[in-house]
Amino acid sequence: MRTIHTVMGALAASLLSVAAVAAPCESLASLGVPNTTITTAQPVTAGQFAPPQGGGPGGGAVFKSLPAFCRVAATLKPVSDSEIRIEVWMPASGWNGKLQSVGNGAWAGSISYPALGTALAAGYAAASTDTGHTGNNPQFAVGHPEKVVDFAYRAVHEMTAAAKAITAAYYGNGAARAYFNGCSTGGRQALAEAQRFPADYDGIVAGAPASYVTHLQAAQIWTAQASHQNEAGYIPPSKYAFLHNAVLQACDALDGVKDGVLEDPTRCHFDPEALACKDGDGPSCLTAPQVEMARKAYAGPTNPRTRQQVFPGLEPGSELGWAMLSGPQPMSLAVEVYQYLVFQNPQWDYLKFDADTDVATAEKTVSAIMDSVDPNLKPFVGRGGKLIIYHGWSDPGIPPMSSVHYYSSVVDALGGAKKARDSVRLFMVPGMNHCRGGDGTDTFDAVAALDQWVVRAKAPDQILASHSTKGVVDKTRPLCPYPEIAKYKGTGDTKDAVNFACKAP
Repeated sequence: MRTIHTVMGALAASLLSVAAVAAPCESLASLGVPNTTITTAQPVTAGQFAPPQGGGPGGGAVFKSLPAFCRVAATLKPVSDSEIRIEVWMPASGWNGKLQSVGNGAWAGSISYPALGTALAAGYAAASTDTGHTGNNPQFAVGHPEKVVDFAYRAVHEMTAAAKAITAAYYGNGAARAYFNGCSTGGRQALAEAQRFPADYDGIVAGAPASYVTHLQAAQIWTAQASHQNEAGYIPPSKYAFLHNAVLQACDALDGVKDGVLEDPTRCHFDPEALACKDGDGPSCLTAPQVEMARKAYAGPTNPRTRQQVFPGLEPGSELGWAMLSGPQPMSLAVEVYQYLVFQNPQWDYLKFDADTDVATAEKTVSAIMDSVDPNLKPFVGRGGKLIIYHGWSDPGIPPMSSVHYYSSVVDALGGAKKARDSVRLFMVPGMNHCRGGDGTDTFDAVAALDQWVVRAKAPDQILASHSTKGVVDKTRPLCPYPEIAKYKGTGDTKDAVNFACKAP
C-alpha cells in the first residue's frame, strides 16, 4: 500500500509540474511581443548553463547548482536606435509564481548572469538586460542620445514588460508578483523604476543606489582631485590600515560592543589631527597635508562659491577602501560620466573639475535623464508598492549618507516617518563595503524580506545578516530599519544576533 501511495504521489507531483508549463520552451521563439525579437528559446538542463563569451565574471558555483529552466533571449527596439538585449529564465518546475528582475553595475553592457542564477535558484522567473549596449564602458554614448536614455531607465522598463509577457506565455498565466533587485547602478535602476514606472513592480530592493549621478560622480571626482592636485596630501594605501585602526580605537566601543565595526559611524567624531607626524613623515603618522586630505574625505565636497555641500563625504570606518576614490587613479566611471555624458569630451581632465560650474553644467545637461532622486513615491506606494533600501556604512565608493538623505526626503514627501514606514524602509549595514564585503554582516536576503512584506503584509522590523570568513559564518547580527540600530542586550555572545535588539539610537 505504501508503495502504491508513493508511486501515486510521485505521479501527481509530476503532473502538477508538467501542468505548470503551458507552452514548450522552444515554442516561445515565435512569440509575438511588441518591439521584441526573440533570438533564443531553449531548455537548459540542470547544472549545465555556461554564460556566453563576454558574459561577465562570477557565477560558476551558482550555475552548477541551477535547476532545469527555459532560457529566452531577446532584442528590444522601442526606438530606432535601441538595441536592448534581455534574457528571461524560467524554472521548468517549482516556479514560485513570481518574477524577479535584477540590476547591473557600473556602465552595465552585459546580462547579469550570476544574479539571474541566484533569482532562478530561489524559485523565481528572472530577467536581466544589458541596458542597450555591449561592454562596460561609455563608448556607446557618443552620438547616441537614445542609447543614453536606454541606459538611464528605458531598458529596464522595456525589459520588464517583455519579461512579463514571456513568463505569462510560458506558464499560461502571468506572475502573481514582480520584484526588482539591484545594487549600485542597479540601485539607481531600482529607484528609477519606483519613480518613473510605479506600476512595473510590486516590490523593489535598492542597494547602495548610485542615484544622484550628477552630484555623486562630482563627489567622486572631487575626492580624486583633492588627493592629486597637491601630491603632498596623497595618502598612500600603505597608511589605510593605520588610519582605520586609529578610528576603531577611538570609536569602536561607542555602541557598547568592541567588535571592529562601527554600528553608527555618525557618532564617531574622529579628528585625523590626532595622527599628525611629530617629525617628518612615517608609516604610522599623517603629514599635515595628509591630515587635511583625510578631513576632506570625511567632509565631502562643498560648492566653492556658495559653501553648500555638494554631496556627503565618506564615513569613519571606510578607510580600508579609500583606494576606490583616493587611490593612484580616479574612479574611471566617475570621470567618464563627466567626459562622455556631461561635456561629451573624452579629453576632459578631472584635475580641472570645478564643483560650482561643472556640477551646474551636469544638472542642465543630464540630470533629467540620469538622476533618480524624486522623493514623490506616492504613485508607487499608493498601489501597494514596497521599497527596501540598504547601504553599507563603510561604503568607500558611494557615501552612505546619500541614502539617508534620500530616505529622509521620501519620509517628508509621504507625510512623516509613521506613514513612510508602511511602504519604505532603509537598512544601514554597519561595516559593509560597497554592496558587499567588509568586516560587517554583509550577507542577508533582502528579497525574502521584501516578499514577506508584499505577500503577507509582514513589514521587516529587522533582517538577519551574517558575516563569513573562508565560507564559515562567524557572526550574525540584525539589520535594523533606520534610524534604529542593533543594541547589545548586555549578556550573551556578541557574535550572535539573538543577543541584540533594534532600538532607537
